[in-house]
Formats: sequence, structure tokens, C-alpha cells
Amino acid sequence: MSPQEALERLLRSYTSYYDLCEAPPAPFQAAAEFHSHGESYLLIKSAKLWEMDSNEFVYFSAEDALTAESVSNRIETAWDLAMPQIHPGENHRNSDVTVIFLTDMLPEDAQKLVRRTNRSKGYKHGIQGWSNLRLGAIELSTGRVTVNRHGRDLKKLLSNISSTRVGE
Repeated sequence: MSPQEALERLLRSYTSYYDLCEAPPAPFQAAAEFHSHGESYLLIKSAKLWEMDSNEFVYFSAEDALTAESVSNRIETAWDLAMPQIHPGENHRNSDVTVIFLTDMLPEDAQKLVRRTNRSKGYKHGIQGWSNLRLGAIELSTGRVTVNRHGRDLKKLLSNISSTRVGE
């Protein structure tokens, strides 16, 4: 399966809950956003117990081959693109930035970079929420999935993409 085919398959799973961007920012082939608002009341709406906002900004990179330098550049670009869109406040819970790499070849140093990258940002000492950088990469030629600490939940999704055969 080519990186572009894997991207199309992955985007189908994101269309249910995420808004796909019409024109993704360079150097990404696709981008998506998720926004959620939740609140709880005690019998009537004026007796609000709590409310919270959660956001996620996802960037997809589908390339035949990536290097550690190109992976690093895309991580920095995604973080820089998402930060101005985050507006912490009293109801802000989290705004995560996710970068997913789909490639035929991902060298060991690039995989190591994905695994070891750990970036978080708290707003007002966590009172106004936080942001985490979630990374996931799949080497399509081998089916090897690599994620960082915050991206552990991406592992199953990416494993399903690589195990699904064309035509299924």
C-alpha cells in the first residue's frame, strides 16, 4: 500500500468526528480539527456544575521516505501552526496537537526521534488546561508502528491501517 492510499484510508476513519481542512498547510498532505464542548447541570440549566472544552489539531504527512530532519521539521511546523489556534480560559481542558507520519521508509534515527519527543504545555499552571504533542508513525513497507508517550492510543489505529489489505 502506498502512503497516499494509507492516508485516504486513515482519513475515512477521521471524517466521522473531525473536520477535515480543505487546504492543508504545507508540508502536510491533510489536516483535521476536533472541537468538543461538554457541560453538566443540576436539574436546571442555570445550576451549572461544570463545563469544558477539548480540541485536537491533527496533521498528516504521507511521503515515500522521511529522514530524521524532515520528521523534526514537520513536528516543529505542526506545533507552530496549532499554538495560535489554542485559546486557554477557565473552561479550557486540553488542546492536543497530533502528527501522523505515513511512509514507506522511516530510518531508525527518525523512529527514535518520534519515540523520544515529549512536549507539553500547561496554561496558568494547568488551571486553564494543557496541550500535549502526540506523534504516530507507520513504516508501510514493514508495518512497524512507532508512537511517543502521548500518542499511545494512536498505535491501534495505525496498526489497523497497516494490517488492512487493499480491497477490504
